Amino acid sequence: VPGRPDPSVPPSGVSCSGCGAELQCRDDAAPGFVPAEKYRSLSEGPSGATGLRAAVCQRCWLLAHHGRALRLQLPPEQHRRVLSAALRRPPRHGRGPLLLYILDVMELPDPVLADLPGLLAPDVPVAGLLVVGNKVDLLPADSPGHLGRLRQRVADACARAGLRGAPLVDVRLVSAKTGFGLEGLVSRLQRSWRCAGDVYLLGATNSGKSTLFNTLLRSDYCKSRAHDVVGRATVSSWPGTTLNLLRFPVINPTCDRIFRRQERLKEEATKTEDELSSEEKKYLDHLKKQGYLVGEVGRTFQRPKPSTVVEFDPDELSYSIDEDPSHSPKEREEREEFTYNEVKDARWCFDTPGIVKENCVLNLLTEKEVKLVLPTQAIIPRTFILKPGMVLFLAALGRVDYLEGEKPAWFSVMASNLLPVCISTLSKVDAVYEKHASQKLLKVPMGGEERMKEFPPLVPQDITLKGVGTTEAIADIKLSSAGWVAVTAHAEEKLLLRAYTPKGTALVVREPPLLPYISTIRGARIAGTAAYRTRKPPSMVENLKTTGRR
Repeated sequence: VPGRPDPSVPPSGVSCSGCGAELQCRDDAAPGFVPAEKYRSLSEGPSGATGLRAAVCQRCWLLAHHGRALRLQLPPEQHRRVLSAALRRPPRHGRGPLLLYILDVMELPDPVLADLPGLLAPDVPVAGLLVVGNKVDLLPADSPGHLGRLRQRVADACARAGLRGAPLVDVRLVSAKTGFGLEGLVSRLQRSWRCAGDVYLLGATNSGKSTLFNTLLRSDYCKSRAHDVVGRATVSSWPGTTLNLLRFPVINPTCDRIFRRQERLKEEATKTEDELSSEEKKYLDHLKKQGYLVGEVGRTFQRPKPSTVVEFDPDELSYSIDEDPSHSPKEREEREEFTYNEVKDARWCFDTPGIVKENCVLNLLTEKEVKLVLPTQAIIPRTFILKPGMVLFLAALGRVDYLEGEKPAWFSVMASNLLPVCISTLSKVDAVYEKHASQKLLKVPMGGEERMKEFPPLVPQDITLKGVGTTEAIADIKLSSAGWVAVTAHAEEKLLLRAYTPKGTALVVREPPLLPYISTIRGARIAGTAAYRTRKPPSMVENLKTTGRR
């Protein structure tokens, strides 16, 4: 990576607008590093240190423009310390903060939800807790009312985590990426919380906090000028992208503003897809490819755009045929700042560092491997029918052996579409793993024999299940964060399975399953194989009038 440090230059006191780390050029292995040459060009101009306010650190720049992640030398508890210190601040405006806990619905039961009370100070009251189940757009509807069932699963997870320190205000399901449920979330916040105090976005790494922060930044939840003043948070599949607090000021939802917002929502709800502009249709089609559930996030309160004034200088345009036109050096655009009066009594929405998940397979993977494992588009279920003695591999990150049972059973894989699934037999399974792990067939991990020497071995866990019917799954076998396998068997059929995940990672048997009827989303069986043809259900668009055409 180009760029040299200069240990003689003190830290700037200015935060990176992408991750929140303090910008500095002293140590290229520490958060907030900017190459010394770039740092000087930004900070030694007429604006001084304020010239850095529009800058991002080298790590955020590489993530945003090249998809590359730099490993930083951070203490293991760094993210928790930053988060805990923020939550233990004395209440502002005479009221404790509202916590928006963001969880990835695919990760249920959430691995860090139970840790939340330990981050709070007993003498600092929390006004409320609103739990947001994110990434619902990645999951297909396995039956009517599946969103209500997912919402109940999230509420049950909160109850099991024993969240007594903060009253549970509500549970919402959203997609921060496609905008589904976001207008409803903003309305809920403005009706119940209004502008009573600060709001903190909390959650585990890769739960989608920064994506939600950016979406709220272009919604009716922030001040109208915030979109132009506050930089967008850096979003990456690499865990732990946000290193410190990021924030934007929350708009005060007066009666007039709420009325105008509701009028906009009513007007938009009368539109059909055919009435959208070509640009809006193109963006909507893009979102449909990303997820099963799509929503539109609009803005009611926007500043009028200033008219562009073109300066005309006849002398600048007058030159002889032998001369080259002269170009005045382009001045760097000054970044807008809030005035004192705009923010002196402001309530803020904070994005916080993600809580690192322990026993997670993502902690073992390289940057390229993480991109393959984390799903970024709607997951297409892959279903296989296995007999006793058969084995299912999910890449080289997990496997499920069907050891005992009288009849065939159905195994539906819910994982990134980029992860391969391989079917084998117990007699050949060791040879298959030894030959194809880290090769093309099993794909992840990547890097051949040398990579597998350092990768932990797969360790087993025996699982006993009892079938409830050929259309309803008994349980999900969750192979850490690599995905899960939903098992469906004949009624009263007893199954003995053995599941494997890398040593040091968590294997969870999720009962009841997240999508109990997932095995029904399949095509015809492929002759001569254990696989069924895949089928992708249609997408659903929120906030638009249905025309009968999907």
